[in-house]
Amino acid sequence: MKNLLVIIDNGHGVNTKGKCSPDKRLLEWEWTREIACMLYKQLILNGIDSILLVPEDKTISLGERVKREKNITRQAEQAGKETCLISIHIDAAGKDGKWKTARGWSVRVSPESSENSKKLAQLLYAEAEARGLQGDRYVPKEKYWIGDYTILNDTSCPAVLTENLFQDNKEDVEYLLSEKGKMEIVDLHFEAIMKYIQKTN
Repeated sequence: MKNLLVIIDNGHGVNTKGKCSPDKRLLEWEWTREIACMLYKQLILNGIDSILLVPEDKTISLGERVKREKNITRQAEQAGKETCLISIHIDAAGKDGKWKTARGWSVRVSPESSENSKKLAQLLYAEAEARGLQGDRYVPKEKYWIGDYTILNDTSCPAVLTENLFQDNKEDVEYLLSEKGKMEIVDLHFEAIMKYIQKTN
């Protein structure tokens, strides 16, 4: 098995305003940290090195998060390990605090992403699609979306960002808050990482 260290970035912090469902039941910072911790534990239990990029609850700036990734990757390389980064988020169709109809799962890469970034993104989307999470959105033929995200643009290792359904869609929120939903989201990330390791040996 490839000597890989998985860096898990869990997005926003408690003091990032407006990242929640209209009824405030789903808080993005809280949910992404729970998913990140569950994924971290599952990876470790299966012998895959992993680290949480932001163990704090507070918001950590993008600049600091990129700096942390570069330090982790540099130390990993010195130890003969490769790294990849997955940034976990929840999408939103609007900023007005009202329920919307858009739904579905997506994965993002940067405009200058590496082939390994694209490969990991495609594996993640395949796992989401297998669980019926594609929703009603247009899906590019590559199975990943390209976006200008600092956490993807400026990091020094293969990096992707997952948008795990919509925090302003009622059905998506019910799913994300359910134990079944949480386990499936963690599992799709885990299975994609395991296949990424196999395909990049």
